[in-house]
Amino acid sequence: MKDQNNFLIAVLLSLGILLGWQFFVTEPRLAAERAARQAQLAEATNNAPETLGLNPQTSPSAAPSIEGAPRVETQPLAASPQAVQALASGFTTAPRLAIETPNLVGSIALMGARFDDLILPAYGATAAENAPRQRLLQRQGATGHWQAHHGFVSGGSNITLPDEKTLWQIVEGQTLTPNSPVVLAHTTPEGVRLTQRISVDDSYMFTITQGAENKSGAPVTLYPFGQITRSGRPETTDLFILHEGPIGFFGSEGEGLVEADYDDLLEDGPVKHAAEEGWLGFTDKYWAAALVPPQDGKFTGRFMATAEGQLPVYRADFLLAGQSLAPGQSMQATSQFFAGAKTVDAIDGYGDAGVTRFDLLIDWGWFYFLTKPMFTALHFLYALIGNYGIAILLVTVLIKIAFFPLASRSYETMAKMKKLQPRMVEIREQFKEDKQAQQQELMKIYREEKLNPLAGCLPILVQIPVFFALYKVLFVTIDMRHQPFFGWIQDLSAPDPTSLFNLFGLLPFDVPGFLLIGVWPLIMGITMFVQMQMNPPPPDPIQARMFQILPIFFTFILAGFPAGLVIYWAWNNFLSLLQQGYIMRRNGVEIELFNNLGLGKKSK
Repeated sequence: MKDQNNFLIAVLLSLGILLGWQFFVTEPRLAAERAARQAQLAEATNNAPETLGLNPQTSPSAAPSIEGAPRVETQPLAASPQAVQALASGFTTAPRLAIETPNLVGSIALMGARFDDLILPAYGATAAENAPRQRLLQRQGATGHWQAHHGFVSGGSNITLPDEKTLWQIVEGQTLTPNSPVVLAHTTPEGVRLTQRISVDDSYMFTITQGAENKSGAPVTLYPFGQITRSGRPETTDLFILHEGPIGFFGSEGEGLVEADYDDLLEDGPVKHAAEEGWLGFTDKYWAAALVPPQDGKFTGRFMATAEGQLPVYRADFLLAGQSLAPGQSMQATSQFFAGAKTVDAIDGYGDAGVTRFDLLIDWGWFYFLTKPMFTALHFLYALIGNYGIAILLVTVLIKIAFFPLASRSYETMAKMKKLQPRMVEIREQFKEDKQAQQQELMKIYREEKLNPLAGCLPILVQIPVFFALYKVLFVTIDMRHQPFFGWIQDLSAPDPTSLFNLFGLLPFDVPGFLLIGVWPLIMGITMFVQMQMNPPPPDPIQARMFQILPIFFTFILAGFPAGLVIYWAWNNFLSLLQQGYIMRRNGVEIELFNNLGLGKKSK
């Protein structure tokens, strides 16, 4: 029994350390992140798009370059009166092309042909009913703006290519929708006509076909590129369970999945990756923007950062192989651009459609073989009943059923161990001064009765990986964001907002974050305490005291965890109580609950 208790204590302490890290390190960071995002949202709301001007310190750099394809500096064109007016007023009054899809609204800036204005109408910036819609890409001049654009660089040809101040013309279409693509065009002073045909699907993927027709009198060499530019160091959770920042997959002789840190890019300089298939971009917790080069040809991907003015600027870009065009020849290159919410269905759908390992854009972690099935089960049940909280309860029941034989054997072992308790106490008293002999006699009993003293810990060991898989799902998947349960739980991915210390809102004052001990954490703590009291207390007084303190400790720690996780733990404890009570009665073992609570007659 002592070995069993020591092992159980080691498991619980290890879990306690991880939970303590969440409570004392992770939650303060998450609170700071939420505050920063709210401040950023307020600033973006106050700085309406029509008031935003060009910030020259954070303007996007020119196109990428590789050996053999040096970047050619370009100059603003001698443009039309419309372009002159746009340049004179910065980007505030430059003409734009509207984007309207079921999941995206915004516009493309014709100056530079830049994707810099995208809003996700299906998602609120907060859980409030009338919250502003989530903004993804922001126009130049807004704090933390990020944008994307496509173009060409020349391989030493004497050609004036368009830059971020070049005004492109709409030659086909008026509004970009899933049913109506658009075509933008620009002709260089040398006579090279450049086009961009842009289409979009019902979700979050744009398709850009870049074209070039050499109508000049000299040959030219052009290299297609795509680039995402992001200014300012974004607020991130900085947790080991989630990557936020530059990310890409470089397959077929490439390096595979690459996850870079913002700070490392500033310190270490540009990083290049050659590949034949894959993608690259930036990911936040719930949102992402990614470039998808052609999946059937070589490309060079690059991450880099520069400190320009007061804000660092981060870039992800790809460069395709160059093509030489004689006078009269033309070329095309088709790539894709993802900008939107990291919904599992959409991400997996693009992977199935040919984007190599696009599923890695969602950070399922090392234990994806548990995390992904957990999400699949929850999502399936949600589709049937429409409530992720109830889906969590049902998944917990299914898990209990799946592991019922294992848990039953464990509880039966615990019941038999209780029957042997008197003999074990006699052995400890008989060999009080000889610990080695004491252990030998105890092991002899285990062999005679065919018992494994560690078997009683199996229910806890089974629960731990399920706990972390559900935690990962609640934390990283946008499907759980702002999903209500019942009553006061309006966001399963956020902590229970109530607190014992203001009588759950009856008293008119707010309590500090570390005292937000809500209703569900209390239910979890009570069920955990009752479950522990069903077993006889450990003979060691220190161990017994530790087991009494653990429910209180876990109540405070789990109060800062997502409400969905606390609901799972409380419900799992309740089901375990029923299961354990049934098995103990079936084996004729007295349940110690009332005795341990001082409400029954102590057994002799």
